[in-house]
Amino acid sequence: MTDFLLELRSEEIPARMQVKAKDDLARLFADEIAKAGLKAEAIEAFATPRRLALIARGLPDQTESVSEERKGPRANAPEQALSGFLRSTGLTREQLTERDGVLFAVIDKPGRPTADVLAEAIPVIIRAFPWPKSMRWGDASTSTESLRWVRPLQGVVALFGEELVDCEVDGITSGRETTGHRFHHNGPVTVTSADDYVEKLRAAHVIVHLSERKKLIEDGAAKASAAAGLTVIPDEGLVLENAGLTEWPVPLLGRFDPEFLNVPREVIQLTMRTNQKYFACADSAGALTNAFVCTANIDASDGGAAVIAGNEKVLSARLSDAKFFWEADLKVPLEEQADKLSQIVFHEKLGTVADKVERVAKLAEWLATEKIVPNCDPALARKAAELCKADLVTGMVGEFPELQGIMGGYYARARGLPDAVADAIRDHYKPVGQGDDVPTAPVTVAVSLADKLDTLIGFFGIREMPTGSRDPFALRRAALGVISLVTTHQLRIRFAKLFTFAIPGFVYPFVNTLARSLADADVAALVRAGNNPHAVTSPEYQEKLISHPAIAAFTNGFAESGGPLMEFLADRLKVQQREAGVRHDLIDAVFALGGEDDLVRLLARVKALQAFVGTDEGRNLLAGYKRAANILKKENHTQDRQPALDAGLGFSSADTDKESQTPDQVRGDGGSVEKPLSYTPEIAETALLKALDTSEPLATAAIEREDFEAAMAALASLRAPIDAFFETVTVNDPDPVKRDARLALLARVRDAVHRVADFSKIEG
Repeated sequence: MTDFLLELRSEEIPARMQVKAKDDLARLFADEIAKAGLKAEAIEAFATPRRLALIARGLPDQTESVSEERKGPRANAPEQALSGFLRSTGLTREQLTERDGVLFAVIDKPGRPTADVLAEAIPVIIRAFPWPKSMRWGDASTSTESLRWVRPLQGVVALFGEELVDCEVDGITSGRETTGHRFHHNGPVTVTSADDYVEKLRAAHVIVHLSERKKLIEDGAAKASAAAGLTVIPDEGLVLENAGLTEWPVPLLGRFDPEFLNVPREVIQLTMRTNQKYFACADSAGALTNAFVCTANIDASDGGAAVIAGNEKVLSARLSDAKFFWEADLKVPLEEQADKLSQIVFHEKLGTVADKVERVAKLAEWLATEKIVPNCDPALARKAAELCKADLVTGMVGEFPELQGIMGGYYARARGLPDAVADAIRDHYKPVGQGDDVPTAPVTVAVSLADKLDTLIGFFGIREMPTGSRDPFALRRAALGVISLVTTHQLRIRFAKLFTFAIPGFVYPFVNTLARSLADADVAALVRAGNNPHAVTSPEYQEKLISHPAIAAFTNGFAESGGPLMEFLADRLKVQQREAGVRHDLIDAVFALGGEDDLVRLLARVKALQAFVGTDEGRNLLAGYKRAANILKKENHTQDRQPALDAGLGFSSADTDKESQTPDQVRGDGGSVEKPLSYTPEIAETALLKALDTSEPLATAAIEREDFEAAMAALASLRAPIDAFFETVTVNDPDPVKRDARLALLARVRDAVHRVADFSKIEG
């Protein structure tokens, strides 16, 4: 068994691409040699800024001989069909085997030297490599058929044992020589085999293991900061990026002017991280200090003094820019910044950012006024919402979009606004994703919820829903944020009521857009009549709006979007609750009942249902329900047959002493009616009816007071009567009166269970 080394050397590979690239190299190599029947005992891949490499351990010296049997035409087939088969196999007629009148060819494929297989595989791997971005270069780049690579490919090392694997791709031939560190090593590095590759490059100041470079950076940064009595603020992503930028990493500690610490901490850290790839340092109390750690790619003879001085100078210039933006933004009140939002289009059908802010402010105030968000001051909620997007037009957020919201909080606090308002502006984008912190302050919760709900209602209203992997407006993230806020704080939102309140706020921006785009005199008159976003709520204005066809179609679209939006939220709820162990089919079972627009109540019902179906009573009731439902489905027993059954025979539990009455189907109110006597019900029929008469009112009352555990317990009492019914009663009795009455009784069982959930959606 022999080891194989492959190195693909190029100009600098972007750090963000290296991890996936080394994994892709290992995958493509394994897939390509597998086509020839080869498999390595182990494959180890490497990535540095200037090379991708792999070592495949334990490859055989040649592939195994194999025999392939190929089915051909019938023995009496025309000569033309036979000759074509012979050409494809390379055999003669005498070499074919006949079985049951059909010809077969047995083709022996002798083993091949593994080196030959590798020589063919390398160009295929290189040309098929899935770089996120790639380029062509040199004279050959004028042709679209020329080689593409992330950066110009400069060399290929391919060694099977100590044997050179000869191959060529786009004029680049394989060899034994690679290069060491750009500054610490002159001349080529000759590699003998896979066994000495890692150490020969280490001697040339190149560490090929990404994990080793990461460890050197982490340990070196910790050591450099500890020498100054500081600690490095952890940043795993930055460690990985620095490891991808260096082949011989050397962490160094630098300083900047303490005056810059007057700039918000997030600005300093982002400036260092984004622009310079530096690590920030904190003191023993966790406060940001005027120290940083940079990662050099050389082991400087002066201990890194010149490198540190150069980095300090560059960082000082960056922080000076940040300080300028900070001080300039502080001179402009947030209210003035917010006025500029009317010049930024949020969406052509949803108006400007200022229009969105007005909707969010009204909705946040409503959430507080309706006590949906408890202990929330409506005035503070409105104020925070009115200013929550104001920092979008500031210089600092223009430079660092990642700081939106954060900078608004700083500017609000600097202007003396209440902490509740400043905190809400800062945190209203949260939670950003799964696992992110969920705001707890009432004003922040109101603004955050209003912002996300406005986005969802707006885009669903104009039919811009996510499709497949496409979600350009991040509606899935917004939905998960809404669900996290609602479930964390048990917020009782009736979404039907919410839609009724929120939808009018979307009409005025659309009217404005329509007036500009169509130059419609009638629409222009409506705009003048409305004159401001608030006028859209007046009855007179509403009447004029509804009368216009385009506007009516727009508002109708919003009115019809509630169903799809609730389904979307239910789907996101399944995703969000999966980690909590909540079954998705139970969410479907409750949601399928329809009319449930309170996510807190829906989830409480689901959790009670999950506990119930995990018991013997629940499992047996589910089995009995499904048996009943299958019979009803097979007999096509639907609500369309109910009028005919109403004219038939039936009984209630009050009639069970009368020997010749029959079961009655369920009524709209859950009761039953007395009918003329027709046949004597069996004991199991009577017992099931009595159980229904007892359990249905109990379950209904429990659901109304949202005691879903009690509702499940009431349904559990049906288990034994249902089992007995199926054991002793023939549902499909030859007597049509008995059959229809018993089907009606099963329908009542089905409908009783459906008061809690649609059990047909439950798996198992």
